[in-house]
Amino acid sequence: MRREGWTGWDEYARFYDWENARTLGRKDVPFWRDVATNSQGRVLELGCGTGRISLPLARAGVSLVGVDRSAHMLARAVRRVEALRRKRRGRGRRVRLIRADIRALPFRPALFSTVLAPYGILQSLVRDSDLMATLVSVAGVLKPGGLFGLDLVPDVPKWREYRDRVQMKGRTAGGAHLTLVETVRHDRRRRLTIFEQAYRERRGGTTTEHRFDLTFRTLPIPQMAKRLTRAGFSIDAVLGDYLGKPWDERADVWIIVARRQV
Repeated sequence: MRREGWTGWDEYARFYDWENARTLGRKDVPFWRDVATNSQGRVLELGCGTGRISLPLARAGVSLVGVDRSAHMLARAVRRVEALRRKRRGRGRRVRLIRADIRALPFRPALFSTVLAPYGILQSLVRDSDLMATLVSVAGVLKPGGLFGLDLVPDVPKWREYRDRVQMKGRTAGGAHLTLVETVRHDRRRRLTIFEQAYRERRGGTTTEHRFDLTFRTLPIPQMAKRLTRAGFSIDAVLGDYLGKPWDERADVWIIVARRQV
């Protein structure tokens, strides 16, 4: 079966914030907030999802455009932005949300000073042609000398395969009880890792199961750096955590800070 990295995200939207509230201990929001607030101009976030990064940046005064392919993810982000506008006049107006394909960004050349690709969004590009189209598109909308920051989940193809493992349990804000049961498998020839997700949602005496797959592709840092260079970027830094630790292959996260060549 032909796999695409954007499938599954509409189904994931209703569970995304619940899961990440329990698993995201990497402290990425302050890192991206610092990058964005030091930007002299407009910021573009790729794969903005439910607004997990966009909203804190807007609260910090950043003028930001967020794009995502998933209509369901964006719908949740829109509700959060509207709530921010009601609560803190002016801040929510700094955020513009657009449904778009990151391989062909719908903006005029050199519009943005900074582009962010947090939380491994580029790993949803399962073919090299998709990745290169995205990098070229990002370079096109960045001002000369503009910053491109991205992070990657390290060595996803090396994750151990397992089947039907209970990953987490807990209650939602709406009172339902959720259980995430996960299977991980690999397509090693294509360097793909497939996460088969089963969310079991219990309300009262009724249990409903929601199933979908998420597919990711990871390149080693040297290969990603070569593709960035080919697309017109120079590498400023490669980091191994959100506090600025130097990168090595054992790092918890891989962060690349690049700059569009002048």
